[in-house]
Amino acid sequence: MALLDRFPRHLFTHRGWGLLAAGAISLAAAQIMGRRDLLSLSVLLIVLPLVALAGIRLVKPRFQVYREFHPSPVETSAATTVRLAVARSGSGGGRAVMEEKLPPQFGESPAFRFPARSATGGTSRYEYHLHSTQRGQYLIGPVTAEFTDPFGLSLHRQAIDDGDILTVTPAAVELPVTGLAGARGNDGITATRTRANPSDDDVMTREYRPGDPMRRVHWAATARHGELMVRQEESVTTPEATIILDQRFGAFSGGAASGFGGTAPRDSHEMASSGTFEWAVVAAMSVCAHLAERNYALRMLDPRGEPAFLRSPSAPEPDSEEYSGTSGLQAIAESLAAIRISGPHHAGWELHTGGEKHGPKVHGGHDPDVFGDQLMDKLSAHRMRGPIIAVLGRTSPEEARALAQGAGYGANAFAIIVTDRPEDSEDALETLRRGGWRAVAVPATAAVPVAWSSFDQDGAAPATAAADVRRGAGVGR
Repeated sequence: MALLDRFPRHLFTHRGWGLLAAGAISLAAAQIMGRRDLLSLSVLLIVLPLVALAGIRLVKPRFQVYREFHPSPVETSAATTVRLAVARSGSGGGRAVMEEKLPPQFGESPAFRFPARSATGGTSRYEYHLHSTQRGQYLIGPVTAEFTDPFGLSLHRQAIDDGDILTVTPAAVELPVTGLAGARGNDGITATRTRANPSDDDVMTREYRPGDPMRRVHWAATARHGELMVRQEESVTTPEATIILDQRFGAFSGGAASGFGGTAPRDSHEMASSGTFEWAVVAAMSVCAHLAERNYALRMLDPRGEPAFLRSPSAPEPDSEEYSGTSGLQAIAESLAAIRISGPHHAGWELHTGGEKHGPKVHGGHDPDVFGDQLMDKLSAHRMRGPIIAVLGRTSPEEARALAQGAGYGANAFAIIVTDRPEDSEDALETLRRGGWRAVAVPATAAVPVAWSSFDQDGAAPATAAADVRRGAGVGR
């Protein structure tokens, strides 16, 4: 058996190699002894494995594979159960040894035999568990099958499916309840509920529907619209929050962007990320979950005023900006799964030989599109409808000055700068605070709930006098 282990395993089984060896010995004996019966036996022993090898390659067994993840998507560090169902879809028999190919971070690939002992109706079912400590999108599979001919003489190995994508989303951490959202009830976290019929100025109306009592007809609105309009008994104003998620290469990379996490299915490159960017992603997910639990509608933007997930490979709707309810929060989580630092070609940065980083080629070292007119127009369109929360990387004083005026468009404005050297952000923080923002700078080692709570401290408070003067003067776009 030890001698047979030296032969290639991708052509014949031990039984096949044994027959070939026996055929060769019989052929040599027939030549020496002159026995025709030994010659016939040797031909049979040699031809049989070769015919089996040709047959298994010409008539390949066909399989159908069904793969499910429970749950899907799954949060980081949580387990998901992978359920496989494998059925033979074509003719043929024999057994197969199958292996599920996994990315390296999931450990050893599981192997199993087909058909399973518990197979029912020709379908074999298997189950195993996965968990990932890193967000991303991962290709699970394909299943490769190493099968033999009915006589167990030859081997053939091939992939029998294309695999499926497992999406691992960042897990939100629970944030303390604070009064940061502002302008909504006594703590900023409750929807505003207004009884209709206080006056004709703020009454809500809609078109008449069959069955509406005539006493609810609003005659002034009917005259304006030319059709019957009725008063709404009650209207609910959903609070809104705008989250600005920084994704700039220059704000998070300490040099060249580092590979991290899973491979996005649409290309062959690892996600460009860093420790500070991963902190920002978890912070954004946590803030969104915190506000969604309090019935906030969420608007996600990037520093240029574009949809925050425009370049995320995992985004269900990359062009979408507005999210609400449980489905909206789930869409945000999926979009954050494979979001990455915007590459040098997106952010205006260039990597030169040796990984040296050069700033954007714009006058004064500040990209005018960052925190520029497009973002301010987006903020202005939802003026004073709720808080603005910015999760930023390294921010220069020039960028802080551009962003500072955005505070005037929100009921409150909060900025978290995550950087390896928070002490270098004092000028940017002071600029933001003078503009009306509550702003803090934290390292990636800080706990997200601690950073969130720090907005209640005096050090994060805005320069209210300067903010009031600015708002009173009508500064803004």
